[in-house]
Amino acid sequence: MTDTTTPPRRVYLDNGGRALLHPLARTAFDQALDDGWADPRRLHAEARRAAVLLDGAREAVAGGLGARTEEIHFSSSHTASLHAAVGAVALGRRRAGPGIVVSAVERAAVLHAAELATSSVTPTAPDLSTTDTPRTDLRPPTSVALETPSTASPLATVPVDLLGRVDEAAMIAAVSSPGVALAALQAANGEVGTLQPVGAVHEAARRAGVPLLVDAGAVVGHAEVPGAWDLLAADPGDWGGPAGVGVLAVRNRVRWRRTWPEDADPWFPGGVSVPAAFAAAVALQSVLADRAAQDARRRAIVAKVRAVVGQIPDVEVVGDPDDRLPHVVTFSFLFVDGEALVSELDRAGFAVGSGSACTSSSLEPSHVLAAMGVLTHGNVRIALDRSTTEEDVDRFLAVLPGAVARVRASLGVSGL
Repeated sequence: MTDTTTPPRRVYLDNGGRALLHPLARTAFDQALDDGWADPRRLHAEARRAAVLLDGAREAVAGGLGARTEEIHFSSSHTASLHAAVGAVALGRRRAGPGIVVSAVERAAVLHAAELATSSVTPTAPDLSTTDTPRTDLRPPTSVALETPSTASPLATVPVDLLGRVDEAAMIAAVSSPGVALAALQAANGEVGTLQPVGAVHEAARRAGVPLLVDAGAVVGHAEVPGAWDLLAADPGDWGGPAGVGVLAVRNRVRWRRTWPEDADPWFPGGVSVPAAFAAAVALQSVLADRAAQDARRRAIVAKVRAVVGQIPDVEVVGDPDDRLPHVVTFSFLFVDGEALVSELDRAGFAVGSGSACTSSSLEPSHVLAAMGVLTHGNVRIALDRSTTEEDVDRFLAVLPGAVARVRASLGVSGL
């Protein structure tokens, strides 16, 4: 007899940074392919139609981010936005000093860009501390891959606590030190969900005359967008927009200088895909319209996940349980290989993320988990999309304990 049972649908729980394309974004993209395919910088009718779509997208995104329309720049990706922001401001403010201040849990794109921007500075560069003695509190834990080379380094990396929140006092002290060109602090950590004290740090940065770059890639469309920033990077892929487009907002008062050849587009030479930008703007307007309702629904689901997962033996649920993003939850299992667990869950029909060591994307442990001082292996990260249902998550929670047990058994560590 033929089995006609329909297998359960796959559940995508890795929406952080690459969410499912919003249905309205798909419709908008198709429309823009017909109306916005031409180069918007040219003068004919087709170009003017494309320019209207692009200007409308810029205006809509500006409204969602609390920016002026002229402050919005579309890039090719979130990484490109962050790289350009760090490099251009560091060069434009080189007379202020060589210093860049970052938290230890910034996105790798920020950390790598800050390292590059400060790598040409000689070891005799001025110390960023405010005292005559070295500031050891500004150095990250020894497990962090991107350490401050020395107390005289122009790159100051501020540590975080066990919840992933930056040391606010140390960050303010570092930003207030002489010789700082730029500070960077994420609005929230996309890996563990913890919100950061952006308002307090920005206030200190303003007093010191230091621009603050806020990576809001994990926040926009999910939580309130901070108004305290000088540069803000947002990721349409995180709120259901298409791939191939990023957003960088730059306040008019920020001094910067391009590190790339001159182009008609001052920030991102060559322009951007008009259909992608238009679809990103439509998706943003849509998700902002129902954010409050989605916030309550997803917070309740995440609270259930934290409670149920916490009952599995030898697990560590990480990130702030309360002051967090509404849709992200991360946990790590002792005696479990992260890649094996992700693969086991994939076979069961669940796509999840991981910040563990030895995943297919990196041979190094997550610098975020390492900086927090929590388990860096056996890690699972889920990020809920608006289409994720409570039933989907209940099925995941039913499968998870067995998947963990099978991985532990395969490694010969059951019962330890």
